[in-house]
Amino acid sequence: MSFVMRWALILAALGTVALAQDTRYNFDAQADFSKYKTYKWVEIKGGEKPDDLTARQIRATLEGELAKKGLSKVEADSADLFIGYQIAINTEKEVNSFDTGWGYGPGWRGGYGTGMTTSTTSTLYVGSLALDMYDSSKKQLVWRGVATKTLDPKAKPDKREKNLQKATAKLLKNYPPKQKAS
Repeated sequence: MSFVMRWALILAALGTVALAQDTRYNFDAQADFSKYKTYKWVEIKGGEKPDDLTARQIRATLEGELAKKGLSKVEADSADLFIGYQIAINTEKEVNSFDTGWGYGPGWRGGYGTGMTTSTTSTLYVGSLALDMYDSSKKQLVWRGVATKTLDPKAKPDKREKNLQKATAKLLKNYPPKQKAS
């Protein structure tokens, strides 16, 4: 396999990893998640909010996943959980370099450093969706999950919807958390 082919495969593999969704979660080990059956949406003060259309899409997708977990949405303050979410979009710079020569050491002409390096930069948009669940009676955070993914600003609406569905399914994969028996 040629040098150029190897680099192309490595760059392709790295590109796949960069686009994968990253999720993480944390929970209160003392909370009894079996008692949570209902939830009410709440706003997280100071949290960044998306535009109205995106907010409706996020809520609808989350509601579908929460229903799969056995949670029912209610409007009453007597809900077992108060649930809120917030979003963030950050930018990162990505630098890709490609070296066409041998680098240091004797090249095929006997010279040193005869290669040429080409670099390009691009801006990556990284979106995060954080979901918080509060025990309504104790007014305490009992579960928090965050999904992060590199976004494609040129993605069509159906692709965005598919990514949102994947992210929420992965985000709530570990809800309710598996707790050790006491």
